[in-house]
Amino acid sequence: MEAIFHEKQEGSLCAQHCLNNLLQGEYFSPIDLSTIAQQLDEEERARMAEGGTTTEEYKIFLQQPSGNMDDSGFFSIQVISSALRVWGLEITLFNSPEYQRLRIDPIIERAFICNYKEHWFTVRKLGNQWFNLNSLLTGPELISDTYLALFLAQLQQEGYSIFVVRGDLPECAADDLLKRMRVVQLERPKLIGEEANQQTETEQRVQSNDWEQVIDVNKSISNDLDDDEDENLQHALSLSRQHMETEDEEADLRRAIHLSMQGFIQGTENSEMATSQNRTTDPSGTIAAESPTMEELRRRRQAYFERKQHLLPENLVHPEKQSCAALKANSVSICNWTTVGFKLVHPCLSQSTLHGDAFYFGYYCWCSLQYSNPDHLPPSVGLN
Repeated sequence: MEAIFHEKQEGSLCAQHCLNNLLQGEYFSPIDLSTIAQQLDEEERARMAEGGTTTEEYKIFLQQPSGNMDDSGFFSIQVISSALRVWGLEITLFNSPEYQRLRIDPIIERAFICNYKEHWFTVRKLGNQWFNLNSLLTGPELISDTYLALFLAQLQQEGYSIFVVRGDLPECAADDLLKRMRVVQLERPKLIGEEANQQTETEQRVQSNDWEQVIDVNKSISNDLDDDEDENLQHALSLSRQHMETEDEEADLRRAIHLSMQGFIQGTENSEMATSQNRTTDPSGTIAAESPTMEELRRRRQAYFERKQHLLPENLVHPEKQSCAALKANSVSICNWTTVGFKLVHPCLSQSTLHGDAFYFGYYCWCSLQYSNPDHLPPSVGLN
């Protein structure tokens, strides 16, 4: 197929492609065909002038555009026919009554030129095989001998005008090569527009796949970032909860300490108030006009315990000189004392009133009882 000359469509120069594909070479250019078209216009103008340049028909003819070419690159059948006559070739209308009466088999012909709506293309025999050399195809299309008549009939049904090319075509390398060998076409060529659309679709599919891959990558990256952000957020929330729990524990601890201090202070104040009331009441039951100070209360308690110490029997102070019976008798006299820790406390006295010598005195009495006869310890005496 590479040996076959095939011009592809450029603009509207299908007449040029048709002639060059027919002759198998770059024999005509747009300038050559334009020159032929201008010559034909001059000939037509001259024939119209023969009837008179002042006639109305001539004036109308001059105002009309050229019928042999236009600015798009289209050339008429007259231009193509004039170009072929340069090479000694003639064209005959295939579906004309004159040709149909001849009943010539299309296979014995050498080439055909087809036209439909200002588009021209060539069907030619190279060697012993027929080829569709349409410039709109991506390459030559092989046509079998049995399919040639059906192909031409189909073109006629579609509205094509078919012209038979008569005469000796110039020699070409493809014709000489294909006379010695036959070719087999595995895949039919496609239209240029169809191939372009397929390429566009392929590119779009590739771009779509690329975009999908990019989107998938972005999604995976976004998911990873979201996971990292979630982990960081969870970590931050955990730290915040721990901080709040610590602050709550500290607040609870401060509140408990505050309440404990309030209870301690209130209990101390109540105890001191009760003691001051007991101490400030005279034998007749009247209350002193002024409450004593803490220092005065301390001195009074100290004097009270000194008096109690002087009033205790001598045997209690020196227990080693007493007999067991005397210790029992003395133990009864102090049965109303209660020990708190290692302190001996009388029920009538508050624990907060014991200070200094009172503690040592109580401790001395308790040790004396333990040393003498611990089995006869009064029930009211106990260790806290």
